[in-house]
Amino acid sequence: MSGVTGLSTSMPVAGVVPAQREEHVRAADLLVRNAKVFTGDPGRPDAGAVAIRDGRVTALGDDHDLAHLVGPETRVVDALGRRVIPGLNDSHLHVIRGGLNYVLELRWDGVRSLRHALAMLREQAGRTPKGQWIRVVGGWTAEQFAERRMPTVAELNAAAPDTPVFVLHLYQSALMNRAAVRAAGFTRDTPDPRGGQIVRGRDGEPNGVLLAAPSALILYSTLAKAPALDEVDKRTSTRHFLRELNRFGLTSAVDAAGGFQNFPDNYATVVDLARSGELSLRIAYHLFPQTAGQELADLKRWTETVKPGDGDEWLRLNGAGENLTWAAADFENFSEPRPELAEGYETEFEQAVRLLMENGWGFRLHATYDETIRRDLAVFEKLAAEGLFPGDNRWLFDHAETVSTDSLDRIAALGGALSVQNRMSFQGTAFRDRYGAEAAAHTPPVRAMLDRGLTVGAGTDATRVSSYNPWVALHWLVTGRTVGGTALRPSGNPISRETALGLYTRGGARLTGEQDVKGVLREGFYGDLAILSDDYLTVPEAAIPDIEAVLTVVGGRIVYASAEYEGLDEALPPVAPQWSPVAHFGGYQSGAAQASLVAEAVAESERHRRWRVGRGSAPDTPPPFHDPCFAH
Repeated sequence: MSGVTGLSTSMPVAGVVPAQREEHVRAADLLVRNAKVFTGDPGRPDAGAVAIRDGRVTALGDDHDLAHLVGPETRVVDALGRRVIPGLNDSHLHVIRGGLNYVLELRWDGVRSLRHALAMLREQAGRTPKGQWIRVVGGWTAEQFAERRMPTVAELNAAAPDTPVFVLHLYQSALMNRAAVRAAGFTRDTPDPRGGQIVRGRDGEPNGVLLAAPSALILYSTLAKAPALDEVDKRTSTRHFLRELNRFGLTSAVDAAGGFQNFPDNYATVVDLARSGELSLRIAYHLFPQTAGQELADLKRWTETVKPGDGDEWLRLNGAGENLTWAAADFENFSEPRPELAEGYETEFEQAVRLLMENGWGFRLHATYDETIRRDLAVFEKLAAEGLFPGDNRWLFDHAETVSTDSLDRIAALGGALSVQNRMSFQGTAFRDRYGAEAAAHTPPVRAMLDRGLTVGAGTDATRVSSYNPWVALHWLVTGRTVGGTALRPSGNPISRETALGLYTRGGARLTGEQDVKGVLREGFYGDLAILSDDYLTVPEAAIPDIEAVLTVVGGRIVYASAEYEGLDEALPPVAPQWSPVAHFGGYQSGAAQASLVAEAVAESERHRRWRVGRGSAPDTPPPFHDPCFAH
């Protein structure tokens, strides 16, 4: 079944009987009918049909109410009784950087056994040309595997003896095979960079393990040594990445910039796609000074040449950050102790904040720990005495895993907001092991944020930490469980499914000042929605991460279609280059297709454990989850 142009096809439209339309009533461009619509609008929470014209919602009601909006050119989509929601908005996604690299990456997102992950790697080694690397860049953790462990360097060497392999694990570490160590130019004489460690064997040679200790710059600078795409392929890669995000019902994202994302050079691809009308995701982006020591010069130049709000509804500048000055940024490797920031960073940091506030710029700040947040707030309170806070400029803290209730009160008083991500889905066990179960139960304290009336947006921090799948994040918000099933949050402190969805829709819109045009399905708002494969509001909690969209609409355009609607979305050019891992494996690996693979991996892992027990090299009782990368 499919949506169609007109009504003279096989698309079931029972219940939509065109009524006599008055001359002044314009027909809808798109009508979604026979649906269970969750609007997100408290004034009208439910509907059975949505009509969109000129990119905006023009009416909601039931099928009969909207029948008069069906004209000869109306595309009618039968939702077949499925759940329809407002389009999702990831409030912290490195979408621009992710798009430039997507087709180069072998994604282990959603892969449920290490055995299968290594098989993917072996297969990719056979098609990767000489000079290129195999890159597994974020979106996974050892806890998601049936074997409950990371790969070893020896396994990477066996899977790809001649092709460089770089496997990034969260913000914690990277594994490299021998070929990658050579390609990166690491030798026994290569010094450890500040905040990072090149692990070495007894002979002093690099053994293929890189550790963030605690800075992840060693991981990213090494990855940056791999070959990049040319401009044409960057364009194709970005379009396919946006389509992959549309696959999960995402219609908007706030780009958090990040390291190795220079303005304007690395923004050229999305600017070009916006000009040609080929973006399928609305992007509000930030600018991030890249070079320590010249942050103020960068910020000053930007405030003199561009301003927040520049752009249109598809691509617009939202502000600065998530770093303003490098010295003020903490690191979030929960397998390492909390970093101590340098004394006196506040002087330069204050200059940066003052410059932005005086020029009408909002900003976002990477701040994992309350110790950092308290120091930043002291700067803001000093500027508040001059009338700069609270002001009209939107500003927020990102992450805020250990923010205290006192700091939340101070944020509220200064007119700030927060953006939280599900990094605990992937790093929660490491956090609990270091700081204890009580601290992990309130990390981050989302309920306390909401109880204070603070604006809170939700996101993933993909692609190099968490997966970009928003349903994994929504599962964590609702259940407090990691991707490995570890319960972190007590059951007595729940966040309802509706509230969590609001953080992913209305919350993100507020962070970009677009709350009057998106985040809910309401007349006059953007025509952004998703028809879901399963009903988020009623499926068992364990099934939430497996939800996908079967049809995603942005501004009335069908940008993703599958199942009964396959073929209704816009055509994309083929994935290029042809050897791309995405061309063969796709992106996120859906769980349903892997059930048998997981069962095989579990059985094999158990046989191996029993063999080790028989040899006396393992205890009779399996140990709790342990990350062997940090056993040094």
